[in-house]
Amino acid sequence: MRYFIDVAYKGTNYHGWQKQENARTVQEVLELALGKLLRCERVETLGSGRTDTGVHALQQLVHFDIPIVIADPSRFVYQLNAILPPDIAANGLWLVADTAHARFDAISRSYQYHICTRKIPFLPNERYCFTRPVEVKKMNEAAAVLLQHQDFEAFSKVKTEVNNFLCHITRAQWQQPDAHSLVFHISANRFLRGMVRAIVGTLLEVGVGRMSVEEFEQIILSRNRNKAGRSAPPEGLFLSEVVYPTEVLKI
Repeated sequence: MRYFIDVAYKGTNYHGWQKQENARTVQEVLELALGKLLRCERVETLGSGRTDTGVHALQQLVHFDIPIVIADPSRFVYQLNAILPPDIAANGLWLVADTAHARFDAISRSYQYHICTRKIPFLPNERYCFTRPVEVKKMNEAAAVLLQHQDFEAFSKVKTEVNNFLCHITRAQWQQPDAHSLVFHISANRFLRGMVRAIVGTLLEVGVGRMSVEEFEQIILSRNRNKAGRSAPPEGLFLSEVVYPTEVLKI
């Protein structure tokens, strides 16, 4: 039987999502908790995508296979949350077809990047504190340019094993929830490693006046990571939503 589980986590204390040798990761902790609940050595999981060290998730979809039917998904989630540490939470569980795939069946992923524009001592690991004045209108003009392109090699980590750098971005927008906050929303069918943080760092260069909208577009066209701005820190980044075709979550 294959199940999808919806997981949220604060990434501060983890070396990213994916299992690694000699490093504590979200995937490792989740698998050990599932194994304990199901009384087996370990349950192998596969997530919709990776998140790096310090990056958070409001919604990470994960699939796993077990030979039994979970009769009461709500109770299962309740029991799993009692085992998981406070910074990881299970939010839902679905029985899916044996062929359903958390990574390959996802049709859209969304991220949020949170910035506080003044020092706030209560959220040091969940926001990037950036106190320089920025022109949000200019940053949104540059963000809109992203929707006109598909090759984002300029915003990808240099050493990465991918067949191509093509992504279809459907949303890229800055919002101001209050006087001291900025949130960047971005959605696409896929993302490259380090892509969102590189985009945010470069858009901030536009915001402070170090780069024009036209220069931002030239960076995209250059396909050269060295021409883009520095990556924004991981603590402001949240994987916020993963979308699947309706039929994937129903059997």
